[in-house]
Amino acid sequence: MTLLISLLVTVLVIVLILYLINLLPIDGRAKQIARIIVIIIGILSLLRYLAVF
Repeated sequence: MTLLISLLVTVLVIVLILYLINLLPIDGRAKQIARIIVIIIGILSLLRYLAVF
């Protein structure tokens, strides 16, 4: 149960950060780079919760 809650919180945080990045008044290239970084960090944290690393 704790694993499921941790995964859910992680996904919600990733979605929230991606939404906030879209609200930033910066150019498209910087937003794209920020999105990629957030997605990579999110995938790594999800893999850590699933005990892959």
